[in-house]
Amino acid sequence: MIAEELIEVDDHSQSRTGYCLSGKKVLVVGLGASGLSAARYLCENGALVTVTDKRPAADIAGVGSIEEAGAVLELGFHSTDSFTSAELIVLSPGVAPLIEPVRAAGAAGVEIVSDIELFSRLTEVPILAITGTNGKSTTTALLGEVLKEAGSAVFVGGNIGRPVMDYFSEYGSGVEADYAVLEVSSYHLEHVDSFRPKVAVLLNITEDHLQRYAGFADYAGTKFRIFAKQGPADFAVINAADEVIAEGLRGASLRGAGLKSRVTGFSSEVCMEEGFYLDSREDGEFIVRVEDGEKKEYPLGGVSIKGVHNAENIMAVMAAAESLGIDGELVMRVAGSFKGLPHRAEFVREVCGVSYINDSKSTNAGSLYKALAGLSAPVVLIAGGRDKHGDYGFLRELVGSRVAAMIVLGEAKERLKEAFGGLTEVSEASSLEEAVRFAAAAAKGAAMKKATVLFSPACSSFDMFRNFEERGERFKELVEAL
Repeated sequence: MIAEELIEVDDHSQSRTGYCLSGKKVLVVGLGASGLSAARYLCENGALVTVTDKRPAADIAGVGSIEEAGAVLELGFHSTDSFTSAELIVLSPGVAPLIEPVRAAGAAGVEIVSDIELFSRLTEVPILAITGTNGKSTTTALLGEVLKEAGSAVFVGGNIGRPVMDYFSEYGSGVEADYAVLEVSSYHLEHVDSFRPKVAVLLNITEDHLQRYAGFADYAGTKFRIFAKQGPADFAVINAADEVIAEGLRGASLRGAGLKSRVTGFSSEVCMEEGFYLDSREDGEFIVRVEDGEKKEYPLGGVSIKGVHNAENIMAVMAAAESLGIDGELVMRVAGSFKGLPHRAEFVREVCGVSYINDSKSTNAGSLYKALAGLSAPVVLIAGGRDKHGDYGFLRELVGSRVAAMIVLGEAKERLKEAFGGLTEVSEASSLEEAVRFAAAAAKGAAMKKATVLFSPACSSFDMFRNFEERGERFKELVEAL
């Protein structure tokens, strides 16, 4: 059982008002976008800031502005003394929490926080936080658009690309947004203490980032920390059909299961007695809202973002919006014009009757499953990259029934061949360019009428590209050149 491991967090919460940084000795670790944003705010508000990154200054864009703001730079190395002598450490999400200087700081009693924890101490803006292995960015972006349509002043940020501490450059001097909608990764949740979202959404939990955690239970437990400080006035939105979430909440009914907040569930697999579920029938797909025995249906025919996974994302947004007094009709109106985000089941173009889909954001097996489940056979699948050592077994039935040909590449290609070689024709490619050529040729076969070429790597990009965005853009360039 996971429940006790996941839900309980020591109660050392601090007030989110009157939090003073002036004169405080703060170390910011990691100078990606979130670290730079945090360092900038800290300098502007009187903290004694040191920033550290293993990279040299030449490799860090924007570091000069932080030095000009008054930060001390320690670049190209980490000084354990700087970690253990700090009063507060702000750890960027990309920095592994078990590196030796961080461990030494923890042993010395230094408080270590993520940027979302720091943010939550500095503002009273209601936080709407979205986490899960897959679907976070789409759900965050759609919820932000819904709130804007409802007339709210909204900040959208976090893991979606805009650092949360950028909030203060937009809303400062006592001016607050109506809501801060934050995409929150497991990395952010590793170092939270008083972080208390008004609405917390948990979309799903599947294997990912296992190289960072002691095991899957450790990773899953980190996701559940999003609910730890919520109270009866707050709202939790959960995927009731997700087996890992269900295990974490087992032992009590859904409405209240180990959580202090008010819980709304959604499901794409079963009819809910209360909450939201997906109803697929001959006359189309519908989201059904059940409340006190009454049902209301919302047709999905006019929605631009397709697939069961996007229906789940929309249901999560509907539940979150409803908790704020926004009705489902407005959500569906916004969803009708919402085109989705780049690199997430993104339609690129049709070539000779073959559709090309860019799903470069797929960095784990669970996201590949979602992408395949939304397509009909025949599919030509391009997958591979840096292996995250997750389980591919649950994909076998879906691959066997829908994938007519598969092209594998990158460091994971041997594992992918071993996992799926007996189910479909598998070819190796030495580059993405070669993979697209092979896929285009395979899709022209006589048995490939109305085929789809799906680029859904199920792996990280770092063996061949800087990030999934660069990988996806290159795929689109190659498809446009066909």
